[in-house]
Amino acid sequence: MNKPPHACTDPHHHVHDARGFVAAVERACGERGLRLTPPRARVLRLIAQAGQPVKAYDLLERFRAEDAGGSVAPPTVYRALDFLLANGFIHKLESINAFVACHHPNAAQHSVPFLICDRCHSAIELEDASIVATLDAAARALGFAPQAQTLEVHGLCARCAQAG
Repeated sequence: MNKPPHACTDPHHHVHDARGFVAAVERACGERGLRLTPPRARVLRLIAQAGQPVKAYDLLERFRAEDAGGSVAPPTVYRALDFLLANGFIHKLESINAFVACHHPNAAQHSVPFLICDRCHSAIELEDASIVATLDAAARALGFAPQAQTLEVHGLCARCAQAG
């Protein structure tokens, strides 16, 4: 029996409703006893609205633009990113130094492989527990004690590959 692919393996699965995503994170924070401050919520919304990986500098510029040229200091954005990362609400794509919203705001922080298109810069969160488990088991078999996983596969998404 063929199971349909999990939504996260569907290249069209990403955060479509930034406001709804922020509300889901607010609920998750309430359940976990965390505080989603206004600057954290704003950075989260900007990431969700981007629709593709976004760099910290671009977030800072967007944050400032919403304040009509306000003087938001970089630490405000970086502290918000640290909080959102630590609590699993966003992922950092290390190879391109950019951030994306996590599709599962109610889940604890988790490792997921990403497929990153080098042409259109889309990033697909490929949630596949077997890939994560295989990497973990292989590392442990070598006596290595893994603490975090970052797996990013670069190439062309289906749309860009078809376009040639």
